[in-house]
Amino acid sequence: MMKEVILKLYIYICYRYVQSMKLAALTSGGKDSIYAIHLAHLGGHEVTHLVTIKPDRDDSYMFHSINIHMVDMISRACGIPLVVETSSGEKEEELADLERALGSLDVNGVVVGAIESVYQSSRVHRICDDMGLEVVEPLWHRDPEHLLRDMVRFMDIRIVQVAAMGLDEKWLGKVIYNSAIDELLELNRSYRLHICGEGGEYETLVLDAPFFTSRIEILDAETEWRGDWGIYKVKDVKLVPK
Repeated sequence: MMKEVILKLYIYICYRYVQSMKLAALTSGGKDSIYAIHLAHLGGHEVTHLVTIKPDRDDSYMFHSINIHMVDMISRACGIPLVVETSSGEKEEELADLERALGSLDVNGVVVGAIESVYQSSRVHRICDDMGLEVVEPLWHRDPEHLLRDMVRFMDIRIVQVAAMGLDEKWLGKVIYNSAIDELLELNRSYRLHICGEGGEYETLVLDAPFFTSRIEILDAETEWRGDWGIYKVKDVKLVPK
């Protein structure tokens, strides 16, 4: 109860002097972007569209590609319309793809889940400045451990890619609970792994969040292990009433 009160106080302080806006949310379906939407809602904003950029390559500098097909199901689960734009995934050219996606929307700003990535944040700011849009970054520079523990209280988060020392095949498909965060803290001490995976150590998929009207249930998935990294591919899902 006390943690929930503290979280609501934090949101109140962050948004007290910010006018309510209509926002587009950049999302790949992972924990950071989905939690940023939740906090934007708590701050009194209206998220009118989910915006997803689908890169043609796996090593995009800006946008994630693992299980990107799941954003359509997330849109259905929360009732927020989805806008999808494809991208070559080429460095810097991705910015034009993002600008094209945002250009068709009647919004005041964009909410993003950046935590520490100056590369991602600075480029979103550049696009939004050119378009006269505000940037809302409710996760920016939050303490990683506290942030992740807040996330797991509100969302069902699964790990769908690992690519770091200490993260082996057993992590694929794993639900992030507080016990998993304790393990991540040990890996941080041993290998300097970022607790929230901000350095690409792991990627996630959210199956339930406070603003979802239905939760997503995985019916079929497979793991692929490629020596020192791996992915968890979701093949079939269904929506379940909450």
